Amino acid sequence: MFVVMRTGATDAEVNGVKGLILAEGLTPFENAGADRVVIAVVGEIGARRPQLKARLEATPGVATVTAISKPYKLVSREFHPEDTVIRVLDAVIGDGSLTVMAGPCSIESREQLLETVDFVAAHGATVIRGGAFKPRTSPYSFQGLGVEGLRYLAEARERTGLPVITEVMEPSQVDIVAEYADILQIGTRNMQNFSLLLACGRAGRPVMLKRGFGATIEEWLMAAEYIASAGNPSIVLCERGIRTFETYARNTLDLTAVPVVHHLTHLPVVVDPSHATGKRWLVKPLAIGGVAVGADGIMVEVHPRPDEALSDAEQQLDFPAFASMMDAVTAVHEHVRDLHGDLVRGANGGGANGGGANGGGPTGGA
Repeated sequence: MFVVMRTGATDAEVNGVKGLILAEGLTPFENAGADRVVIAVVGEIGARRPQLKARLEATPGVATVTAISKPYKLVSREFHPEDTVIRVLDAVIGDGSLTVMAGPCSIESREQLLETVDFVAAHGATVIRGGAFKPRTSPYSFQGLGVEGLRYLAEARERTGLPVITEVMEPSQVDIVAEYADILQIGTRNMQNFSLLLACGRAGRPVMLKRGFGATIEEWLMAAEYIASAGNPSIVLCERGIRTFETYARNTLDLTAVPVVHHLTHLPVVVDPSHATGKRWLVKPLAIGGVAVGADGIMVEVHPRPDEALSDAEQQLDFPAFASMMDAVTAVHEHVRDLHGDLVRGANGGGANGGGANGGGPTGGA
């Protein structure tokens, strides 16, 4: 359930509600909106629900107490009607601008990474991506440079001024990755690695959560709830394709998920057409499609010489293809950006005007 405080409720009244919730062995999560405070009550309430609801309704400062209809609480629009906006260095995700995360699938060398980031930064990328730890289907495939790759990413940030994102594969890696990276990425295979979700939620960095290739939207949002329940509201969702009966492309990009997720949750969502298709010639049209349906951004893989790449060579864009894609998605975004705010407001009956999760810069590294 969630508690809606009266407009103008005092800090003492808000703290009184929180104290009552804590005394019941439950956890309060506060969302301070523009007009009023909403407090989510999280935990196993069980048969206490009617009595707890009555006690909360009688508490000074409370306007209403309402059940949350979704199994996910903190990431739902019911709890947080305004869009979450995440700020990382000078990049802003979810404010209506177009976020472009670009870089190589794997960091293969310092020279390869810096050559790539120089180009993508000059052509409109807002976040640098690059894999230091690579989860591969085959144990004999290139697994990434590890911590050495993280150091190169930190150098790329200093060189371009752009925040960097990279994947973390297990809880033991969270601290070292968070030392170098601005955004932690949880990959499709780890979407329901609950220990990793909680560890990333406690890391003090924004987290991008990729949808599991066999996951429903509700399962995806429940995974995001784990991160939020650990105290981290700065979550970006990434639709990267799901496994269907179609075998021509690597996966099937579920463009329906973009407006659905915007309807159900306040979190920003980006699409990854590189992993969705597995074919570089399909990346541009699917990037256009993602932006057209209202995605807050795209994530694509770029390599100076894709055919020589040590991982996912078939889906990485070369430099001219990235520049061409950027021209296209920028033009599409300019046409559609003002339309989708109306669609979200119409679907939810409320505004989606700003938000509030700020990501911090790295505390270590170069």
